[in-house]
Amino acid sequence: MTETTQKADVNDPSSSEESSSEYSNDNMDQQVEPEALEQELENAQQKVAEYHDKTLRMQAEMENLRKRNERDLSNAHKYAIEKFASELLQVKDSLELGLDAGDVDVAKLQEGTALTLKMMNAVLEKFAIEEVNPIGETFDPNLHQAMTMQESNEHEPNTVVSVMQKGYILNDRLLRPAMVIVAKAPEEVADE
Repeated sequence: MTETTQKADVNDPSSSEESSSEYSNDNMDQQVEPEALEQELENAQQKVAEYHDKTLRMQAEMENLRKRNERDLSNAHKYAIEKFASELLQVKDSLELGLDAGDVDVAKLQEGTALTLKMMNAVLEKFAIEEVNPIGETFDPNLHQAMTMQESNEHEPNTVVSVMQKGYILNDRLLRPAMVIVAKAPEEVADE
């Protein structure tokens, strides 16, 4: 387009009428009936109400789930040793029967004690509690607690010579270290 043509278009009233009539036709096409707008608004409000209701229900469900989990966790802490305790009751009953026996000879008392100890060991084994009895093993500070050191010609240095109290492990976790006496090399007496 040349400059004169552009001026003619701007000054030409027919071209301006055409563009304004096109604009008004577009506006007329875009005008929506008020009833249709009200219907769209009502639909949108219904969806908002549905989503709000769903959100409230989900929040309530999440709160109930949280409370249920807290209650379950609390019960798990309270009653975690329930099975273990019920197994130990049999051992306690056996000990009480032994005490109530009255006049018993030593052989029967030892036999009853051995049976009770066997029951106790079965309970410990059932619940994955292992005994740590390290006589003759190398001292391990992760499993043993050295109570004293003893000179020994018969044992290598740092070898467990004696166990004062056995240790116990629960599922690879130390419950109690074994209290031990550890060998050390004898000191040489200096000749004077």
